Amino acid sequence: MKPFYLLIFLPLMAFSQNRTEERIKKKAAKIHARVFTVDTHADVPIMMVKDGFDIGKEYDFKKDGSQIDIPRMKKGKMDAMFFAVYLAQGRRSEEGLAEAKQKALAIFDTIHNAIRRYPQHLGLATTPEEGYRLQKQGKIAVYIGIENGWPVGKDLSNLKLFYDLGARYITLSHSANNDICDSSVDADGPEHNGLSPFGVEVVKEMNRLGILVDISHVSDSTFYQVIRLTKAPVIASHSSCRALSNVPRNMTDDMIRALARNGGVIQINFVPNFVKKPSQEYELAVRPLILKSRKPELSEAEQKEIDREISEMKKKYAVDMPTVKDAVDHIDHVVKLVGVNHVGIGMDLDGGGEVIGVQDVSQIGAITEELVRRGYSKKDIRKIWGANTMRILKQAAKVAAGMS
Repeated sequence: MKPFYLLIFLPLMAFSQNRTEERIKKKAAKIHARVFTVDTHADVPIMMVKDGFDIGKEYDFKKDGSQIDIPRMKKGKMDAMFFAVYLAQGRRSEEGLAEAKQKALAIFDTIHNAIRRYPQHLGLATTPEEGYRLQKQGKIAVYIGIENGWPVGKDLSNLKLFYDLGARYITLSHSANNDICDSSVDADGPEHNGLSPFGVEVVKEMNRLGILVDISHVSDSTFYQVIRLTKAPVIASHSSCRALSNVPRNMTDDMIRALARNGGVIQINFVPNFVKKPSQEYELAVRPLILKSRKPELSEAEQKEIDREISEMKKKYAVDMPTVKDAVDHIDHVVKLVGVNHVGIGMDLDGGGEVIGVQDVSQIGAITEELVRRGYSKKDIRKIWGANTMRILKQAAKVAAGMS
């Protein structure tokens, strides 16, 4: 039999905990509604180029694997997202580079067409001021980033072309080396030992134009060369901390310190194995399916089958799935290492980003809740959610103005 005092104390303790949790949720909801929320890496264009997908329609992650659309952005109070013009690395021949450029231009068209189709909900933004103005109008600011410098080819003039179309960052490489630099995960190892001579000119031209240099996906040697070369702050638009998940795509503590000295920002990625190192079995089972699901040429039936397989694998390896708390651990790690001015959020939704608690964009308030639970102030949360990213976007434009 429990002692009498426990019969009284335990219910009171539970009541107190519930009251505390209610206060946290209420406070977080108030903060979340007021801060300018920015996700620096959204792969929704992968969905947008597929036949039948309508960003104005609400989808269901559990049914179709989709994570971003206008109704769910509104529900989650997402104010701004960088839509990624993503291209997996392909042939580097003259024909291959021409094809990459045309594919990139087609994705730009898809993004611009969606904005024109839903002008009451979306607006193109290229500066912080434009983003804030759209928020005040009740619209979602669509920024654009290019994931993989492959479509730049060997022609620096393409950078101005992409800038004029709205691109404000370029991820220099993806999962393989290209003509700009080495990737962090190329199976054949380094080709340039960092930046190529052309890559040096690319970084300089990006500085001149005001395009942020994104060092997610690049090799460690590329990162350090970029840091030494760039005149503007850089970003890691969707990377996490190697100290918490030891994968090459994440940044070491030394890299994060160097990024902070540069004035840059690491935006935490929510792809499960970047948040928490999974078992080898999970990695072998799930990662190939996620990569396969990103192919735009899949039929609706093929997409549904892959989504079903991914769902089954995630259930089988549920213990490997990280939570929103695990993701915020990475934010904590950066803050403790270099301070709150150098961390942001780039979840990689529709590109593999998913944690328990945030499976689509409608659930992002859970991140703010966890930050409040850990004692972050409204000022700090504003910086993490968007102000840090807007600051360096403005600084890049200032550097460009000084070079013109």
